[in-house]
This record gives sequence, C-alpha cells and structure tokens, in this order.
Amino acid sequence: MSTQNLIIYKFISLYHIFNELCLDLNFKISFVDSEKSLNDNVKNYNNYLIISKRKYPDIENQLVLENTPIKIFKLVEKINIEFLRLQFNNQSHVKVKNYTIDLNSREMIINSVKLKLTEKEINTITYLSKSNNPVSIDELQEKVWSYQSDIETHTVETHIYRLRKKILNTFKDNELIVSRKNGYQIK
Repeated sequence: MSTQNLIIYKFISLYHIFNELCLDLNFKISFVDSEKSLNDNVKNYNNYLIISKRKYPDIENQLVLENTPIKIFKLVEKINIEFLRLQFNNQSHVKVKNYTIDLNSREMIINSVKLKLTEKEINTITYLSKSNNPVSIDELQEKVWSYQSDIETHTVETHIYRLRKKILNTFKDNELIVSRKNGYQIK
C-alpha cells in the first residue's frame, strides 16, 4: 500500500500536535499555507488527505475539522476512515482504453454515456485489459467462469458476442474487444 500523506492546510496548531505524535501515526504529515504549495504537494502524491479548519470548494480529498476540540484518538480514527473511503473509491474505478469502469455500480462510462454490465462482463473486460496478448477461450473459461477447460461449451463465445453487441449499440465501438485466431483481446 502506498504511503498515506496527511496534508494540513492553514491549520498550524494541528500540524504542531501531529508533528509531536508523528512517530505513533501511520501517515506522513506535511503543512502548507498557500494554495500554490498545496497544488504542488498534491501533484506528488496519489494517496493523500487534506485537513483544514473550513471547507475550500476547489479542493478534493478534504476533511474539514470544524468542531474542535476533539479527542486525538477520535481524530485519528476519522482520518483513518477517510483514507479507507478514498482507497475504496480509487479502487472502484478501472480505466480501460478511454472507458471508465465503475466496479461498484457495474457501469462502463465514457463522455457521460453509461452502460450497465453484469459481473461476468466486468470480469471479462478487466481480465482482457490486463493482458497484452490475446487470451484464449480456455483461459477465459478457467479464470473468469471457473470452468474446466476440457468441458465443451460455447459460454465464452456467447458472452463475448453479447458484450460486444451491447458496447456497439451503446458506444458505437466495434473495436474494444477484438477477436484473434488465438483468442480475444482489448488492444
């Protein structure tokens, strides 16, 4: 897991408290007092949370600490919960070419156009997207459908045919999943 970066924005007293406790905490702590330095800091991190005294409208991943005083253990608990929430949200979106796949809502999205997918369809797309080479029908049967490869079935071909048709009808994209002589591929 990447380092959790706690950025304290325009809240120097809280920074001093956390700085004293930093050895007992599981996140890296920094203080910023200007919007420019905040933007510079955020560029360097992919796992961060910003704590401030008030809500700033253009800042993401922000925890506003309005009700003080607060017990330090309660605050650390809130911070950890917020990091977990951010991690969950980040892991729930997968990029496949120009599409975003929302694993929670089971939707494929591009330019505000959404397509509802089944769990098997999502698993198929994500599995294919992780491979640089065509994936054989036997491999898809085993890895996505948990079928033994010696069973004669057309499940994979049928599902991919229907999935390609759904993608074509919704996004007018006939090139996302391509058929090769040795399997299927997202190129």
